[in-house]
Amino acid sequence: MLNNFASTQAGGKDTVTTTTILDGTIANADVASDAAIDSSKMTFANVGIGTTSTSSNLEIESSSGDQIFEMDNNASNSSNFQIQNGAGNARTDFALDGSAIITLKNQMVGIGDTSPSYALDVNDTGRFTSDLIVGGNLTVGDGGAEDQKFVFDGNAQDYYVGLDDTNDNLVVGLGSAVGTTPAISINGDRDVTISDGAIDFDVASHDTSNGLKLGGTLVTATAAELNILDGVTATAAELNLTDGLTATTAELNKMDGVTATATEINYTDVTTLGTVENSKAVTATSGGVVNFVDKIAQRPRFTDYSETVAAMGTKTAAFDIDLEDGNVQTLTMSGGGTFNIGLVNAVGSHSNSVTILGTNLGSCTATFLAGANGGGGNAVYWAGGGDTSNNLMTSSGTDVVTLTTFDGGTNWYGMVAGKAFANS
Repeated sequence: MLNNFASTQAGGKDTVTTTTILDGTIANADVASDAAIDSSKMTFANVGIGTTSTSSNLEIESSSGDQIFEMDNNASNSSNFQIQNGAGNARTDFALDGSAIITLKNQMVGIGDTSPSYALDVNDTGRFTSDLIVGGNLTVGDGGAEDQKFVFDGNAQDYYVGLDDTNDNLVVGLGSAVGTTPAISINGDRDVTISDGAIDFDVASHDTSNGLKLGGTLVTATAAELNILDGVTATAAELNLTDGLTATTAELNKMDGVTATATEINYTDVTTLGTVENSKAVTATSGGVVNFVDKIAQRPRFTDYSETVAAMGTKTAAFDIDLEDGNVQTLTMSGGGTFNIGLVNAVGSHSNSVTILGTNLGSCTATFLAGANGGGGNAVYWAGGGDTSNNLMTSSGTDVVTLTTFDGGTNWYGMVAGKAFANS
């Protein structure tokens, strides 16, 4: 190297003074501040600063303290640039005017962050003037108690999608501040709210094939048809009465033109089908039964009517004739015993009658009583006298017996309408 290194011992302008040359190595060289060195005539291998054992073209080492490579232009409006390798902090900083801008540590890069936790950790606002492509997940926020958002910066109007930390709702809204002018909100229960105010929710395409679905079922009603409900004063509970309604469109359309009031329509709102209620329409069960539960049917006119016949079976001991079983009953008695027969469940304060088609009623000595058979009620009054079945009725044959009360069952009047019926 030194063969092409021109030097003088005198020093001065345009000179290099070498003080020590050992084995072809310049150990100490002073270069005048205005000296010009022709680099084309200099040949270097590896250069070491602070080390004589180099493995790189330029290698700087020190045994203690910070290492700093500095570029400083003392001209006005210029910056000071440093590469800092601090002692004991296991990182390298690229600093501008004394402040670390980029930090390399643990195979990670920090921008504005001297202790990065990710491959690239940016602690400031970044800007991409072209596309940003993310091949994995994109996480917004760090779990802290602050609003996080995406802002779409439009020419005439801004929009945002963000987390409103005051209520932990995901919000889509107008502007750039989360929580102001929201349009759609989703809470932690996944409930979706369209914000109050002059906001439209428009299903752009809605017909019999596409559009609004509820529970996976397409709503086939048009907007005009749904708007018929506008002004309806029914409560949600009242409208829910149509849930499960099996009427067809044609059947429902029979309501078109109905002039009944809500009160009048509510007459059909019965508690139990087939049971008569006050101020309600009379209905029948699926079996065609109408139970008046002792209510009044005033001024009826019956044509081609019949009565239910209840079979009491064969009796050998005390029992009750229950008018709720029917007003016509059949009865057979046997065994020759002596006992009471009660007459129960007459409608209070009203006239009640029961007709008995009896077989062998006179075979026993039975006393008919008002009320339960063991209740001590009044004995039945019989036409023509007599008080027990053996005196009044046939012991072996068929009789028709009618029993009537005019005071709701306190006193009963009996009559053997026909005795010992037989075919000729």
